[in-house]
Amino acid sequence: MPELPEVETIKQQLAACIVGKQFSDLAISDGKPLRRISSGNFRKRLIGQEIKEVGRSGKYLLVRLANGSTLIIHLRMTGALLLNPKNTERFTRVTFKFTDGGELVFTDVRRFGAMYLVKDEKDVVGKLGLEPLSDEFTPGILAKLLAKRKAPIKAVLLDQTVIAGIGNMYADEALFSARVHPMRKAGDLLPFETKNLHKAIRDVLTKAIGKKGASISTYKCPSGELGTAHFDFRVAHRGGEKCPKCKTVIQRVKTRNRSSYYCPKCQKD
Repeated sequence: MPELPEVETIKQQLAACIVGKQFSDLAISDGKPLRRISSGNFRKRLIGQEIKEVGRSGKYLLVRLANGSTLIIHLRMTGALLLNPKNTERFTRVTFKFTDGGELVFTDVRRFGAMYLVKDEKDVVGKLGLEPLSDEFTPGILAKLLAKRKAPIKAVLLDQTVIAGIGNMYADEALFSARVHPMRKAGDLLPFETKNLHKAIRDVLTKAIGKKGASISTYKCPSGELGTAHFDFRVAHRGGEKCPKCKTVIQRVKTRNRSSYYCPKCQKD
């Protein structure tokens, strides 16, 4: 599933290519991604509109239009946005066409992706938690967010109403870097552990953005490139392999129906 680094990479690439462009037409082969709006109304409200800005909130991509509306896209598990793909994509759901002849193609193998066209972004992203790369996200704020929480720290990191954008694989990497077991109660972390986790979250996400995200499944950049962040993963998706620090075999545990990978020696419960 595309997480914050992947969506941020998409945002950066699209911002450099589609800001200032105007929609000339839309081809909707599958209306399932459209939420709270019909295919006909979606086309009617987008055609002729100019893209003013491309932003991001958590895992949501925000395409802000000159008329004040916002096209919000959530890629979910297998969604992708491709700029002017050379070949016809098998799982294309929506094709956005621009007046200059360019195209932005939305593909989605499993059809879980979502698109909203709203006047107020808060209608969709208003309940998201803090951005982990923002100035507001400090060690002290993280401590307050975790205080008295009895849920496993891994589950809290995945709660998008607490911190927006962190997903399964980057939570695993941050917890490993901070030497925190994924099943530890969030409220039990000691001050130095919270400080280490704060630093680990920011470092892991920043480095992944620099590698254009992780292409472990269907994720591609809009340019068609693959991200390379997964080559730096130390525990995520590496169950059964040896820990890069102590050579102990990396284990997998279920955290609220999500797999968590960790080193039982480096991340003691």
